[in-house]
Amino acid sequence: MGAPVTNTDFSHIGLSCKDPTAMERFYAKHFGFRRARVYAPGPGQVVVIRSGNAALELFPSTEGLPSPRVLGAGPDYPSVRHIAFQVDDLDAKLAEMGSDARITLGPLDMSQFIPGMRVAWISDPEDNIVELNQGYVDEENPPALP
Repeated sequence: MGAPVTNTDFSHIGLSCKDPTAMERFYAKHFGFRRARVYAPGPGQVVVIRSGNAALELFPSTEGLPSPRVLGAGPDYPSVRHIAFQVDDLDAKLAEMGSDARITLGPLDMSQFIPGMRVAWISDPEDNIVELNQGYVDEENPPALP
């Protein structure tokens, strides 16, 4: 498989939200996101928030949830499983977040995969799963794509 002909940098993840304002406040407060763009200001506005190279595009929902959300580490069916953030100190981040850190799984010691790695999963205001990861590092020589 060759390299892409044109540059294709990751852009953003779009989230449909019951309460886009609550979602924006949560990600701003706990992960440093700031407004990057607002489309069509007003009740149906779409807001792009950014933290470094990561961006979330927050859309107002127009329909209800078709089935209950799955908690834990996220769904096992085809879907976005979770949004993940690297943290220097997992315990300190959870303490800093206080009652906003609604833990769905963990904290777990993942040292059997990566020495020193610890992970916890929390839910955001709309029960999307957010992973907080301490200690992840890329593999030096991962196996090639088959």
